[in-house]
Amino acid sequence: MPDSLFNSYKTIDSGSCQFRYYDIGALENAGLCDISALPFSIRVLLENALRNAHVGPATPDDVKLVASWSPSSVPRTEFPYMPGRVTLQDFTGVPVVVDLAAMRDAVDKQGADPGIINPVVRSDLVIDHSVQVDYFNSDGALARNIDLEFERNEERYKLLKWSQNAFDNLDVVPPGTGIVHQVNLEYLASVVLKGNKNDDGQGTLVYPDTCIGTDSHTTMINGLGVLGWGVGGIEAEAVMLGQPYYMLVPEVVGVNLVGKLQEGATATDLVLAITERLRGVGVVEKFVEFHGPGMKTLPVADRATIGNMAPEYGATCGFFPVDHQTLDYLRRTGRSEETVELVAAYCEANRLMHSDSDEPKYSVELEFDLSDVEPSMAGPKRPQDRVLLSDVANNFRANYPDAASNGSDVSDGSVVIAAITSCTNTSNPSVMIGAGLLARNAVAKGLERKWWVKSSLAPGSKVVSDYLDRAELTNHLDTLGFQTVGYGCTTCIGNSGPLPQKVADAVTDHDLSAVAVLSGNRNFEGRVHPQVKANYLASPMLVVAYAIAGRIDIDLTKDPLGYSPDGEAVFLSDIWPSQTEIADTVASAVGADMFRTRYGSADQGPDQWRSLESTDSRLFNWDSGSTYIQMPPYFDDFDLTPVPRSPIVQARVLVNVGDSVTTDHISPAGSIPPSAPSGQHLIGNDVPRHQFNSYGSRRGNHNVMMRGTFGNIRLRNRLTPDHEGDFTVHYPSGETMRIFDASERYKTEFVPLIVLAGKEYGTGSSRDWAAKGPMLLGVRAVIAESFERIHRANLVGMGVLPLQFLNGDNADSLGLKGDEEFTIVGADESVQAGARLKVIVTASDGLERSFEVLARIDTSIESEYYRHGGLLSYVLRQMITENSN
Repeated sequence: MPDSLFNSYKTIDSGSCQFRYYDIGALENAGLCDISALPFSIRVLLENALRNAHVGPATPDDVKLVASWSPSSVPRTEFPYMPGRVTLQDFTGVPVVVDLAAMRDAVDKQGADPGIINPVVRSDLVIDHSVQVDYFNSDGALARNIDLEFERNEERYKLLKWSQNAFDNLDVVPPGTGIVHQVNLEYLASVVLKGNKNDDGQGTLVYPDTCIGTDSHTTMINGLGVLGWGVGGIEAEAVMLGQPYYMLVPEVVGVNLVGKLQEGATATDLVLAITERLRGVGVVEKFVEFHGPGMKTLPVADRATIGNMAPEYGATCGFFPVDHQTLDYLRRTGRSEETVELVAAYCEANRLMHSDSDEPKYSVELEFDLSDVEPSMAGPKRPQDRVLLSDVANNFRANYPDAASNGSDVSDGSVVIAAITSCTNTSNPSVMIGAGLLARNAVAKGLERKWWVKSSLAPGSKVVSDYLDRAELTNHLDTLGFQTVGYGCTTCIGNSGPLPQKVADAVTDHDLSAVAVLSGNRNFEGRVHPQVKANYLASPMLVVAYAIAGRIDIDLTKDPLGYSPDGEAVFLSDIWPSQTEIADTVASAVGADMFRTRYGSADQGPDQWRSLESTDSRLFNWDSGSTYIQMPPYFDDFDLTPVPRSPIVQARVLVNVGDSVTTDHISPAGSIPPSAPSGQHLIGNDVPRHQFNSYGSRRGNHNVMMRGTFGNIRLRNRLTPDHEGDFTVHYPSGETMRIFDASERYKTEFVPLIVLAGKEYGTGSSRDWAAKGPMLLGVRAVIAESFERIHRANLVGMGVLPLQFLNGDNADSLGLKGDEEFTIVGADESVQAGARLKVIVTASDGLERSFEVLARIDTSIESEYYRHGGLLSYVLRQMITENSN
């Protein structure tokens, strides 16, 4: 056994095998901490620091830093965290692979070995974000949607298949398998990982399974006791290439769960209530850890639902410690008994198994009574805006006061999309089985889906189809129009496909306030469908119910859902399944054999995937004529010595926005409008309108993405109050034009650009293009009242300076209109973490004034990223230098 810090290198036996591990209890023996008082999530971070302090990049001081955590700790100092895994989905994964391929080319041009650009941390890419709901309500919908998916995405998929061959330690899960988070939960995660560079050959090293992912809902895995959260694609690339993720030791909010869910309340209702509560408390950039007697009543599927929506309640993660429910879930999902035994043995030995004798202390302690949860939805624009089911109709009328039901089928308040979609709920057998049972009961009463409702079912994995089949519920869902349309993330990310023409025409012709009801986690403006104004999050069961009702402006707690063929009124309560029936059906229909069978062949994919051509070349063969994949410009004129940052002098405002501007407003998403600069670019490249595909599918082409940045149809740029969408004013000419066109004009004039924003700038999905796009448009800095965690880091990662107003100031209080010139003093230097910079503002009349801002470069390593022009350039220089020595 090698020398170990604090005598922490220990041995455990599990089954017939011996394993090594780093014992955090040794730190208690050394007098550094009281393990029983530490939150379990902090214990995971402590093990990570201890393990990596033996070989780097952590140090003994980092171990002491994490061990010193207390409820009164204020995050000030960062430490290097090394996740055990990285997960990616194809929307974010394609640009990651494009960047890695471009880095290989840059290395090759430097005369070095391009093979040094290779993931050193286990990375899994699940292709799940490209299927769209073009066909629905038919038995052939699934096959036809898959055919269209491959027709649209062949170039992207060839890149991903090349990456699987070209890079070691990168596995690609083909299309049609499931949603990345559900595949992670059911298959990729193991709770305890085996072996890494610390292995000394005297027994396999074991340590906690941890991961980061390029999707904000990576947090779902915390329901299994695996610490994980979403990061930008830029940060993920760095970790994949062996760079640590530098983080502050977080505050931890403890949520003491008491009571149990009452009859009629679902896991969806529970997570919407928790989201509302935690948003009100304020948990941004904090860990949330659940504990208490109520936790024991929640199976892992319910915990995963809660963990999934951590981005919606603003936390870094929503963590559930390992306990008996974790072990039970591993068995139920087909993991081997050896795996279950190892998880139990290791977590018990290393103080990571939840125990009633532990009394963790928390930065903030809350109590949440599960028995208070009532049936509810969230909307119409934000996931934290919970509405009791009985108040939904009133909520719609209050938000759309001009809406009126005119008696026609398609009118204001009509539900035109009803989608069972998104990882939040499709991983949870209780709500999926519940939807099937409700459909069965509705069909038995003679109820039907309204003709104008576009209904769809997109299971999170093929296992869902298996247990719905075994429970004999699939045919009832089919009868109501909920045929399976694909295995992936569809409506929740805007892949809802077109509305039927008759419905689309009615919505457009009368400017209707149409409605979508979906079992998703995001309902921001313009996200689900450009023609749908109101979007409500709901359980899969309520999705089915609203497809039958066809309207949002009724009270399902007392109004009839519909009428039987003989005219009898049928109420929601008449068809709602009991919790006992749901539980019994889950127990009889969901089997470990399903998981073993489906995931035993997860790497094969459909016929279309297997027939794709691929090469073993280490360098990607770029096609200059491709409109999907293009060499990005990040490493143009790359040099091993970073070029000093140019000053930000006499900058102009490109965009001036208010509060809660999301990455959906910034990053291109959804369909590509023909009239937009991105659409015009495709037309100019001879791409016909029906082949435009979505922005998400073209994330590997910066020429499309930069033209679509800030292109959300609901964006409200204060410089152009009479326009919505991607319009701005060019100064000093005063001309109104598209944002992309203005940025191009400013480039010819050598004018740097900034963005002014309010609170929570960059809320939403972890989209790297929300940082890449503005950078390519020439944005050098964003001045906001506050930033969402991931987006702030992404801005730094792309060399864009995030600056925060001080002393409660904002653009309005400072009288900033957006037509001024801005000089940021010191932005051309190596900006240090927490620095205060002076902003000099010159008005159009020449009057000059100034104010101070806080540089939201939060760590010393981020200061290095900024100096190098971004994280990727920093990593590339470091890897070339290390491999040349």
